[in-house]
Amino acid sequence: MKPSHFLIAITCCLSFPFSSFAQNNAQAKAASLNHIAFYVADLNIASTFYRDFFDLKEIPNPFNDQKHTWFSLGPNSALHIISGAKTKGNYFIEEHLCFSTPSIEIFIKKLKAQKISYMSFNKVINEVTLRPDGVHQLYLQDPDGHWIEVNDAKL
Repeated sequence: MKPSHFLIAITCCLSFPFSSFAQNNAQAKAASLNHIAFYVADLNIASTFYRDFFDLKEIPNPFNDQKHTWFSLGPNSALHIISGAKTKGNYFIEEHLCFSTPSIEIFIKKLKAQKISYMSFNKVINEVTLRPDGVHQLYLQDPDGHWIEVNDAKL
């Protein structure tokens, strides 16, 4: 084999894996949300809250036990509630789950009918925050103290 043919063959062999790797990196997709999971003190109370108040659809839980409830949060995303918290948590409002609703006014009526208090981000009771982008948002806590934002953002 001529030295020039040998160099061409080596160059092709060495460049193939690297060009293949670069192509795979360029085609890689961003990570996507799969699920959110957190502990609750009373699984039945928390499950009822998320199922009935937010109209979340319960989905099969592969553990098939009485310790987990899984809810769909839309295509390819879920909320996993797990029994086991010893007490209610003392959480920061910045650490929250957020749901969007078509009408914040209708959602507030639902809150009032259930006698559930809400507040602005600055924790002013029964006040809604207006973000700079025009989105209205309010905050409430689930039975275990986890913060939930509800807004009227159009995604």
